[in-house]
Amino acid sequence: MQLGIYKHHKGHLAEVIGVATHTETEEELVVYKHNGKMWVRPLAMFQEYVVVDGVEVPRFTFVSI
Repeated sequence: MQLGIYKHHKGHLAEVIGVATHTETEEELVVYKHNGKMWVRPLAMFQEYVVVDGVEVPRFTFVSI
């Protein structure tokens, strides 16, 4: 996973700082910052596509390092 700034499909920016592994399930989780907080989201969900106004778009799109 490329570290850096990603744009959420709703418009806000998030800084991906790493990928962690869940201790129990070994699921990969994206660790990112948004609005001064740290968040985690399953890697599969971070990379999936969502439908917006009838069009399939990436949930997050890489912007820059």
